Amino acid sequence: MRTPYDFDPGCTRRASVFTWLAMASVVTTVNLAYAGENFTVSSADFSDGGKIGSRQIFNDAGCKGPNQSPSLTWRNAPATTRSFAITIFDRDAPARGWWHWAVANIPASVKSLPENASASGALRKLGAIEARNDFNIDGYGGPCPPPGNPHRYVITVYALNVDTLPLAQGRPAALFDREISGSTLGSAQITVTYGR
Repeated sequence: MRTPYDFDPGCTRRASVFTWLAMASVVTTVNLAYAGENFTVSSADFSDGGKIGSRQIFNDAGCKGPNQSPSLTWRNAPATTRSFAITIFDRDAPARGWWHWAVANIPASVKSLPENASASGALRKLGAIEARNDFNIDGYGGPCPPPGNPHRYVITVYALNVDTLPLAQGRPAALFDREISGSTLGSAQITVTYGR
């Protein structure tokens, strides 16, 4: 079947130029979509891949630390973020791992938490809620692994597509994790270690 381009060689060239421009436009759009910086989290108390700060260690079960939740700062969350959540999980604990902290309903305007935000009441002032961790206490519970190899603690800040999750203070951290997973737009992680 013939097309209009069969009758005018110039049309073929023009069609090729238009096709190339359309493709260039798509490539430019894709590149612009990825031109922004990545969603990241950092702490003044430790660095990714390093050891957790001494002030974050639990104060029980053979550990003698101040048990202060870490300072955290996050940047470049998705533009449509409506709230944030944070978890700290020991991936090397036996069986299913160990939840040290889960926080939800942090307002989207917040970009950092000070050290000890859990015990100091700073999170409550923001309207955030904290889960019951695997030490069976509400709020933050720092690292305190059994003696032996160091454990890895994954700290994750989640950007969520809802203002609040249907959770209540003191519900299990695993339940927080399920609700967070269902509303996540993006996440940023750092991993730190601690051993005795």
